[in-house]
Amino acid sequence: MKAARQHTPVVSYDVAKLRAEFPILARSVHGKKLVYLDSAASAQKPRAVIDCERQVYEEEYANVHRGPHFLSEWASDRFEAARATVRKFLNAADAREIIFTRNATESINLVAATWGRRFLKAGDEVVLSEMEHHSNIVPWQMLRDAIGIEIKVAPITDDGELSLDGFDRLLGPRTKLVAITHVSNVLGTVVPVAEVIRRAHAAGAKVLIDGCQAVMHRAVDVRALGCDFYAFSGHKLYGPSGIGVLYGRSELLEAMPPYMGGGGMISSVSFAHTEYAGIPQRFEAGTPAIAQAIALAPAIEFVLELGFEAIQAHERDLIAYATQRLSAIDGLTIHGTAPGKDGVVSFTLGHAHAHDIATILDRAGIAIRAGHHCAMPLMHRLGVAATARASFGLYNTRVEVDALAEGIEAVRRIFA
Repeated sequence: MKAARQHTPVVSYDVAKLRAEFPILARSVHGKKLVYLDSAASAQKPRAVIDCERQVYEEEYANVHRGPHFLSEWASDRFEAARATVRKFLNAADAREIIFTRNATESINLVAATWGRRFLKAGDEVVLSEMEHHSNIVPWQMLRDAIGIEIKVAPITDDGELSLDGFDRLLGPRTKLVAITHVSNVLGTVVPVAEVIRRAHAAGAKVLIDGCQAVMHRAVDVRALGCDFYAFSGHKLYGPSGIGVLYGRSELLEAMPPYMGGGGMISSVSFAHTEYAGIPQRFEAGTPAIAQAIALAPAIEFVLELGFEAIQAHERDLIAYATQRLSAIDGLTIHGTAPGKDGVVSFTLGHAHAHDIATILDRAGIAIRAGHHCAMPLMHRLGVAATARASFGLYNTRVEVDALAEGIEAVRRIFA
């Protein structure tokens, strides 16, 4: 692999000040200073998010959309204000197009189980890509087994880019949906989703984008993209766990049946008949993740205040520097070398198993991911059983990249 060119640090980015906003980064692990390089799995939380969720439980908590009392009305207002914040974040046309779910997995399952079951039939085709997370594979397989749709898989190139020519060859009159990642959680590849959407729409298909690995790295404008659905999880965006988002164009959501039945998603109920509520409530049965939804708002405000231009400049520097350092290690192979990649560096090291690499690094206080990363078909495409993955957030530093490289050198010496 060619050595990456030298990069200079982004001097205007005050990473030390940012790190002070994340209390967990000050702790030690196994007697070593924590080096957290697993943000693609789940990002750490700034103090604003932690304080917000604690404040909800200490001072503001009540069930939403139910009670006429002060706390319920206050919590309801905060809950809907968070929805408005997400609308602005994605530039959706209407806050009613924002559905709160548990995570992106539930968001994708919701679309498969509602839009898919109503509007797809046996023989219709759903196009995925070779780099999809299991959450964007299994729901469509379940739908295939239930109603007989067909799944087509767009290929990727050896450097991890989506083959647009291969994608085009799959589009046809039976293509009804393209469901594809925005950024690969293994390769860091940024899929040209605007072009994918344009081509899919020209073929008459709807498009769902899995944005889990994109929203923390780059601005997303669903109207500019023209996507029909967009899903992400709050915990990867420096927000709480247990809260996710599904954006859907209002005309599609209004035509979809409910995902679950229960309280909050109805306008009237009798034993003979039920009238469902309008959107978004139709898809939010039961008590929602109240504090988590409210605390998602300061996470979004945190990244917006910092600005994606600054975040991208800092993280691109880290990716380039990590690529440079790790490429110099004998026996190490980086998987995913597409230009402009986001967030992650996945690698293998000779005959060392990914889990052994991660375990040895952990003893040095370095947290990385190891395994198939919920992308087993992609592992098969790469010809490996597993990879080790270092993933970067807005709080990581070149010093931490150096610690990673030194830790991997120690692993290499052990297995040599």
